[in-house]
Amino acid sequence: MKIVFKDTFIIRLENQLEYISLDSTNRARKFKSDLLARIKEISSNPYKYRKSIYFEQDSIRDLIFKGYTIVFRITEERIEVFGFVKYQKGPTD
Repeated sequence: MKIVFKDTFIIRLENQLEYISLDSTNRARKFKSDLLARIKEISSNPYKYRKSIYFEQDSIRDLIFKGYTIVFRITEERIEVFGFVKYQKGPTD
């Protein structure tokens, strides 16, 4: 199944990579490489990932990677990766 990266995901990922590279460009490259490898695994069994906590649709799933949530939608033709969220504690946590 084809994986498509939406602009929202790309922009958020680039911002995070830029932030990581302030500390270490090698670490930023490794993070990106490891993340993309994990995302490629989605196509083999997309429904094995948890139902998204951000949406009520069964076709929208979350991939957890190093404290980040990558949100993707499963359609008949493709997988659309559109969300990139870092867990943050709320005021009640």
